[in-house]
Amino acid sequence: MKDLGNYRKSYDKSELLESQLPEDPINLFHRWFHETEDFGGVDEVNAMTVASIGLDGYPKSRVVLLKKFNEEGFIFYTNYNSEKGRALEVNPQVCLSFFWPSIERQVIIKGKAEKTSEIVSDNYFDSRPDGSKLGAIVSPQSEVIPSRSFLEDNLHQLEKEFEGKNIPRPGHWGGYLVRPVSVEFWQGRPNRLHDRIRFTLLSDYTWQIDRLAP
Repeated sequence: MKDLGNYRKSYDKSELLESQLPEDPINLFHRWFHETEDFGGVDEVNAMTVASIGLDGYPKSRVVLLKKFNEEGFIFYTNYNSEKGRALEVNPQVCLSFFWPSIERQVIIKGKAEKTSEIVSDNYFDSRPDGSKLGAIVSPQSEVIPSRSFLEDNLHQLEKEFEGKNIPRPGHWGGYLVRPVSVEFWQGRPNRLHDRIRFTLLSDYTWQIDRLAP
């Protein structure tokens, strides 16, 4: 067994104080997101972990790319028939988390997922490269498949079928909007006395702000 007890580092790149806080978490997320982009050292700033409760009762986490955020919440896209999609159909309560080690920050978002409108899903699907569009059609996400060649053969067949044609969005693929009810911001600090600030939704326009012990 490998002992990891000595894996330690000091966190001292920034701080999160009440005097720096806006009234709502989306504005702070926007600031942190772009500060992380500017700081560098993160290949995909929009990579987030999506945790849901599966149909088997177990929680499951996977990394998904955030594609949009605004005052309503956070949007990502997936196959609605996937393990993730089927889980969200039964229990839409999810947790999103971002970890940006280069700037010693993480954000944890609790919320409820709902399907985006067909127009929103269509517009994003239309913006994707043709290869990504065909991949969404070819892959029966989360299902058992016989081999890698199963996917590649089906992709080649679709490439011929749609050559020079518009590729429509399949009905089983689209977006989810996660409307946050709680957003926690974590900033690494020295001596493990990290800053943790949590925004909790009280009404449509009001957030309660609390500092949590690290």
